[in-house]
Amino acid sequence: MPMYNFKKITVVPTSKDMVNIMLSKTQRKTPTVIHKHYKISRIRSFYMRKVKFTQQNIHDRLTLIIQEFPKLENVHPFYADLMNTLYDKDHYKLALGQINQARHLIDNVGKEYVRLLKFGDSLYRCKMLKRAALGRMVTIMKKQAPNLVYLEQVRQHLSRLPTIDPYTRTILLCGFPNVGKSSFLNKITRADVEVHSYAFTTKSLYVGHTDYKYLRWQVIDTPGILDHPLEERNIIEMQAITALAHLRAAILYFIDVSERCGYSIAQQIKLFDNIKPLFSNKPLLVVYNKIDIVPLDQLSEENKKVLSVFEKENVPVLSMSTMTDEGIMEVKQTACDTLLEYRIENKIHAKKIDNILNRLHVAVPQNLDGKERPAFIPESVIQKRQQEFLDDVKRKLEKELEEELGDDYVLDLKKNYDLPEEYKYDIIPEFWEGHNIFDFITPDIFTKLQKLEEEEKLREDAGYYAVPKIERNETLSNIRKMARMIREIKSQRRQTALVEKTSNKPIIPRTTPARARERSTSCLRDTMTNLGVSMEGTEDAHFTKTRGRARSLSVRSKSESRPTKRIKTDIENRSASRSQSRPPRDESGVKNFAMKKKLKNIAHKAIAKKVNKYGLKGEADRFIGVKKPKHLFTGKRGIGKTERR
Repeated sequence: MPMYNFKKITVVPTSKDMVNIMLSKTQRKTPTVIHKHYKISRIRSFYMRKVKFTQQNIHDRLTLIIQEFPKLENVHPFYADLMNTLYDKDHYKLALGQINQARHLIDNVGKEYVRLLKFGDSLYRCKMLKRAALGRMVTIMKKQAPNLVYLEQVRQHLSRLPTIDPYTRTILLCGFPNVGKSSFLNKITRADVEVHSYAFTTKSLYVGHTDYKYLRWQVIDTPGILDHPLEERNIIEMQAITALAHLRAAILYFIDVSERCGYSIAQQIKLFDNIKPLFSNKPLLVVYNKIDIVPLDQLSEENKKVLSVFEKENVPVLSMSTMTDEGIMEVKQTACDTLLEYRIENKIHAKKIDNILNRLHVAVPQNLDGKERPAFIPESVIQKRQQEFLDDVKRKLEKELEEELGDDYVLDLKKNYDLPEEYKYDIIPEFWEGHNIFDFITPDIFTKLQKLEEEEKLREDAGYYAVPKIERNETLSNIRKMARMIREIKSQRRQTALVEKTSNKPIIPRTTPARARERSTSCLRDTMTNLGVSMEGTEDAHFTKTRGRARSLSVRSKSESRPTKRIKTDIENRSASRSQSRPPRDESGVKNFAMKKKLKNIAHKAIAKKVNKYGLKGEADRFIGVKKPKHLFTGKRGIGKTERR
């Protein structure tokens, strides 16, 4: 069963856009540099490639347009006639035919110039042949400008058409303009069709969908039809005629009994007789609309006599009002049931049903002994069924209760719980103390609860839960007071320890007067004196770790008291920017000169290994090792640019 989705048709560009797209694609996707000193075979293939590429791109684009547009011979007759009505079948076919002819011409131009390029004897000759080929292709495409514009307009209009399935269950609404067809469609479906009080508000086909008996039904609203010959009808009316002629659907013919639409009942019946041939072999219903304005019993005798035609022809007649919603659901259900019966009858008369019937066999038991065996239903079952029937009759629906109570109605879902009245409105927790309540629900929970309550009562009577009385004397109060003091002291000590242990406490400088320094010159002198070491002659000693920048050491020998030659330390050779109290990074922690030199060699080898492997100039460098590779900067160039693609 084919489905028609015209929204997926590719956009048709104008001739100017088509030319720009194709030429720019050729420029981007093929090589662009050629020199006259190349071999002639290379020059020929260069330009032949451009001609072939352009011809193939245009061929593919035009083929896509031709294939995606529907062919009138392959689609359903409904869509074929609808497209003929909207776009003119001859014009549509002519446009596609000319696009197809342009495709063949472009293919021939490509083949012809590729053949000529095989005999090109110079760069200039090949270039001119390529220009001539592309120029002829562009000229052919420019001549198709009107056809491309027309096909784009057709594509846009096709994409806006509603998706109508010609094979599904369909209800078709027809009649004079402004008789209530669109209002009925809005009532029974979720469609939102524009509704106004003037004629021809609906100018095209509209589709809505509704559900009935678990099936999906397609409801089509057609534009209004006027009573005049077929050749005088306009495009809007012809859409309705096309749908009536080709869709297998249940027809609802609407009649405005109030004559507010601007046409009398006699004129509406005359239109019915005029288009009656379109109703043949289709279920038909006549719907009297707007009975809220003029009820059927208040119609004039003349109108009643005119409407009696439907009774003589055995056409089913229904009445409704889209304003008060009276009879709308009855019309919908009757139309669906009528169409369903019609489709089933057609399937029974068709040959397809025979295959299904041949698989079915109804077994009917035969009475061989002549005894009657009536069906036996126990009395208890009969009473139970009667009781259920009475309960169903007595019980009111929530909708009825809501209508009765009005604003006082409150939806109560717990009143139908199968529980005693005292437990119906209890709030049951899902989780309690980390446990799922549902895991502890048992059928005999009330019996167990009663036993537990009895046991608890016996324990209470026996004095199981009695608390011994403690005499409050002075000794007990003193003990409690001391315990409270002990707890307070422990808490204070704990907080003090936390404060002392923390790592972010402020560092107190050595010069602070609030606290005696733990390590000082006086402390060192006292400690050494107590140990028996003589500290005489050290009154002017400073015992500092660092030395000044200009300080020098005087070294005296044990035997001589005179000062020797001044020895310069490494401190004088250091950079002035570095702190004099710290050695360089590569010397810190290493006292042996030989070991220091060995470590420097090891580090140098590690860095060199890294540099050689990755082509780096240094440890943190990123550069190209060879700045001018020989294969790119040597040799002579011919005429032309030095750029490469």
